[in-house]
Amino acid sequence: MIPLRDVNPSRGTPVVTYVLIALCLGAFLYELSRGRDLHEFLLRYGLVPAHYFQAEIRHHLTLWEQALPFLTSMFLHGGWLHLIGNMWVLRIFGDNVEGELGHGKYLLFYLCSGGCAAFIQLVTDPGSSIPTIGASGAVAGVMGAYFVLYPRAKILTFVPILVFFTLAELPAYVFLGFWFLLQFFSGTLSLMADGRGFSNVAWWAHIGGFLGGIVLLKLFHRRPLPPEHFDEFD
Repeated sequence: MIPLRDVNPSRGTPVVTYVLIALCLGAFLYELSRGRDLHEFLLRYGLVPAHYFQAEIRHHLTLWEQALPFLTSMFLHGGWLHLIGNMWVLRIFGDNVEGELGHGKYLLFYLCSGGCAAFIQLVTDPGSSIPTIGASGAVAGVMGAYFVLYPRAKILTFVPILVFFTLAELPAYVFLGFWFLLQFFSGTLSLMADGRGFSNVAWWAHIGGFLGGIVLLKLFHRRPLPPEHFDEFD
């Protein structure tokens, strides 16, 4: 299923969402300029699980070199489709979550969701020497927050049915719930296959980001005003 848009007006201009999209685009264009150095660049700024779990590698890295990829990896992407897919979903769901949390809290929420996703990916695939890159873990956190905040909001979705396709307005809890179950079952299969020949998708980063977003929302969501603040409007 491919989301096209949500039927849920946003509060104000989602400035931070636009800035995040611009930063990811700028980072990707910089990647393209690296040429033959791109692999080394991704090894340095992508999140490589082996750098944290293999002692012979870890001892050659400073604390800064180990910490930085938790931030930089979420702004890097492996191709145009990877970038466009993540940014499309961020634009659909990010504006409402940003409007609910406010710009500053939303930015911190986004980065923390990406950190949760990175941590879960590390512990579920500790031996991998492949750089994990992409905003999908942080975007999954935004999706988790949207799932809690707007479960009944309508998502205009491109739905495949056998060999046919149709448009449908699905409640957010249906669309996002189906998406999460797909990530969970795919992630479970990847663990059973030990990651070999299954997929290069960081399923557990998606799962960790989504669940992290739900938990973090409880910390970042501003409390509703008590009833007495509305007495004068009754």
